[in-house]
Amino acid sequence: MVIASAAAALASTPAAQSMAGQPPAGPGRDALFKICSDCHSAESALSQLKTHDEWVKTLDEMANNGAQGSDEEWSQIQAYLDKHYSFIFINKATAKELESTLGVAPAVAEAIVRRRTEKGHYTSIDDIKRVPGVDSAGIDARTDRFLFSISEGHDYAQNRRLGGSRGVSRRDSDGRGRLGDAQR
Repeated sequence: MVIASAAAALASTPAAQSMAGQPPAGPGRDALFKICSDCHSAESALSQLKTHDEWVKTLDEMANNGAQGSDEEWSQIQAYLDKHYSFIFINKATAKELESTLGVAPAVAEAIVRRRTEKGHYTSIDDIKRVPGVDSAGIDARTDRFLFSISEGHDYAQNRRLGGSRGVSRRDSDGRGRLGDAQR
């Protein structure tokens, strides 16, 4: 019952509704559609949020299963997924991670981390909105992606809508898990 209520609440959020429609425009979206369309629709993959590491594993699995793309396309896809479809661990994320998941300038990401360091962990969306330079509309658009727990397990398990990718990936020399252009 609790799980059904949580799932219904998540499905009603703006980001979840946009995931059901057209994915947002931006660098990486076209590469995502190009590479994913050989085996499945991009929309089916985007129907869930994942951690950055889970998206890396998913892309590794795609490459290991024969998905073809250039290093630039894989990098664009990863950046796109981080920006639009990754959980935001607001009380653990580095400034660099917040730049990519929130799509904010480095100074804003650093202000978010500085406020957390000086005043303690965030406990609500309103706490984040009070940081100077933060765009409230941008935070509101990502509400369903924020996780406030210190440990990933508690909030993460509650916010999971679908099972994540858990496969083993083959690592290449640059550590990204996909074959470099020269290795294909």
